[in-house]
Amino acid sequence: MATILHYFERGIVISIIVLMMITILVSTIELGVILHKEFMAEPQYLLDVANLTEIFGFFFMILIGLELLHTIKTYLTEESRHVEIVFLVAMIAVARKIIVLELKKLSPLTLVGLGALIIALSAGYFLIKRTHHNVGETKIPTGTENSI
Repeated sequence: MATILHYFERGIVISIIVLMMITILVSTIELGVILHKEFMAEPQYLLDVANLTEIFGFFFMILIGLELLHTIKTYLTEESRHVEIVFLVAMIAVARKIIVLELKKLSPLTLVGLGALIIALSAGYFLIKRTHHNVGETKIPTGTENSI
């Protein structure tokens, strides 16, 4: 039963990797189309702040997708989760959200919450890196490793 579950899990992970690759490829092509369209619009080769925000949002979204792909690939090859990568993906996602937000429309409490989230993620990442430096590679076992 454990072998069937293991192969089922690996099949699902491989399916997710293929779907993520397709999604990243299509997103990159769409970003190229948007950049071409914006650069060719009048006035040529100039972008306004709204367009830059949209383009940077796309860049970050593709970067998040690549980081997620790397995390899933690491899970498949090493059967462990690298906590550091998860923190990086979360920090990139929060940075993307902050870039595309219109801060003037947000309440002060929401801004405080975003600030607290950034501080918490940064502190967590710092602690993970410090532990990684002091102890060695930081991994969370998935429970599927072969133990002796």
